[in-house]
Amino acid sequence: MIQKKRMMRYFIKATHEIIEKEGVDHVTIRKVADLAGYNSATLYNYFENLDHLIFFASIKYLKDYALNFSSFIEDTKNAMEQYLGIWKCFCYYSFQKPKIYYALFFDNNRNLTQTTIKEYYEIFSHELDEHFKNILPMFLKQDIYDRNMIILAPCVSEGFIKKEDLEEINEMTILLYQSMLLKVIHEQENISIDHMLEKALKYIQQIIQSHKITK
Repeated sequence: MIQKKRMMRYFIKATHEIIEKEGVDHVTIRKVADLAGYNSATLYNYFENLDHLIFFASIKYLKDYALNFSSFIEDTKNAMEQYLGIWKCFCYYSFQKPKIYYALFFDNNRNLTQTTIKEYYEIFSHELDEHFKNILPMFLKQDIYDRNMIILAPCVSEGFIKKEDLEEINEMTILLYQSMLLKVIHEQENISIDHMLEKALKYIQQIIQSHKITK
């Protein structure tokens, strides 16, 4: 197990280096293996395929979002403001690295999230500080739909929306986010991240408003 973790660390760190220098689109099995100092066949002893490797390497980029999202909600007064603040933080960081976040939450390996995140932080335990440990359970939920439910549910208990509307609000919001993330990916060079962030928050608020309980 110690040897397995050490070998996986070599390959993941090599992948990080390529992502930082060239971008995720330029990651290949051959490049990673060469940079790590092993052959491609060895890499396949530890990762199923290239997508699996990139998924592992992408987890590192969750940390910026996770460690900063508390600053987006520190002045919120209720569950609804907190919900929108968390989405603002999530969009802010994910729109800056859209391909990474798409790989984490929407590609074919998304169902590996729970076990992969645990395994990643067993390999890179030095990255897991106390603050991140406290919020890690939210990231260990199976998919982005479950994660959004965690932060949306308190809006029911505080009387902003009805329980029977939760599923619909959740699905509409995730579908909206996915489409906007794709738009950022496809038009990244000609698009304003700040503008996309503003639009995302506007549309998420409109989804909430259309279901909000009128007092």
